[in-house]
Amino acid sequence: MQVKLDDKDKAILALLQENCKLTAKEIAEKIDAPVTTVFAKIKRMEQLGIIKEYRAILDHKKLNFGVTAFILASFSYRADKSEQILSQRQIAEQIAKFPEAQEVHIISGDWDILIKVKEKDVDSVGKFVVDKLRTVKGIEKTLTCIVFDTPKETTKIPI
Repeated sequence: MQVKLDDKDKAILALLQENCKLTAKEIAEKIDAPVTTVFAKIKRMEQLGIIKEYRAILDHKKLNFGVTAFILASFSYRADKSEQILSQRQIAEQIAKFPEAQEVHIISGDWDILIKVKEKDVDSVGKFVVDKLRTVKGIEKTLTCIVFDTPKETTKIPI
């Protein structure tokens, strides 16, 4: 479902992506609109699910989570010939329950699932892959890519 957004809606979203702690009054001043209008527009976008949630973005390196890895996983639709067919969605949902997994995506191509993790060190990434990810029923193989540098990482959508 695509929702129509006017210029004020887009301006509000852009500001909230920069700083979700802005008050309705501060936003209203920045976009030259009444506070009641801004408040109503924000509530509407929350109810429509355009604004899903508000959160703090933490500096993972300062919290000793200095290693980022992307893990590609493929799986077998049957763990063995006699078993029921496994669901790619169910496997992805199971992986998503691991606290180490920041993102889990079902993808196209030679691999089935893409997982993003941030860990303390390479050993911790290895433990996650070997002791958790590869124990998920149906996971056939994995490929781990360690990030050397991150010139850009954002949650912002260009409005």
